[in-house]
Amino acid sequence: MDDTTAPLFRQIAGLIEDGIIDGTLSPGSRAPSTNELADFHDINPATARRGLTLLADRGILEKRRGLGMFVTPRARDIILARRREDFAANFLVPLVDEAAKLDFTRAEVRTLIEAVAESRGLYR
Repeated sequence: MDDTTAPLFRQIAGLIEDGIIDGTLSPGSRAPSTNELADFHDINPATARRGLTLLADRGILEKRRGLGMFVTPRARDIILARRREDFAANFLVPLVDEAAKLDFTRAEVRTLIEAVAESRGLYR
């Protein structure tokens, strides 16, 4: 995640989501605690708590009294569904707008996307 303009609590939530997506945090595993997040990122514990609460409200984490927050079985699916839904607005619209400003043709944009995707191993 590299949206440094987002509020800190959203950045924290995004980092945890990224860990779930990449498998660092698997279903049933304990998420970092409020204090662990606050210490590691040098932020206020209330900010860290707000990020965790956001994820709990979305059904990504569940609180287990006295134990902490844990990744739900459907967490990855929930995150992927939301991110796929937001993909065009968050990434494609700005890309197309910038391409238009730079007078790229559709074919040039398509060629650039394909080249970048191939360099990242994105083709199956």
